[in-house]
Amino acid sequence: MVKLIPGKRGSGKTKLLISAIHDAQKKSNGNVVAIQLGSSLNHEINRKVRLVNIEDYKVKGYDAMYGFVAGIMASDYDCTDIFVDGLLRIVGRDLEQVGALLDRIAEITDSTCVTFTISCDINEMPEPVKKYL
Repeated sequence: MVKLIPGKRGSGKTKLLISAIHDAQKKSNGNVVAIQLGSSLNHEINRKVRLVNIEDYKVKGYDAMYGFVAGIMASDYDCTDIFVDGLLRIVGRDLEQVGALLDRIAEITDSTCVTFTISCDINEMPEPVKKYL
């Protein structure tokens, strides 16, 4: 399952994400992973959640993001939830390609829920992206 937390910059997406991460960690019988650009979540997230700074892995673009998420799922069969903060800062602002990326990730998420924050107004989103709201 793929989910989006949309909103313009400064609208509180990261706070919603942090709350969702904590809820998932409490309910999960497996592992929870939080992917961030930089270290902004380091002091906000429970230490039981695996925090990944995507900058350390030089992930840029849509195919690289897909491979990164797929690699986490392939390496950890107990991963129940993956959270990604700032999708557009990682892959770029081409919303049509974002829709294709989300479709590809949705195809492989049988037992893992992947949630992204996306800095975009709902009214600006194309239908391929809106279907994940």
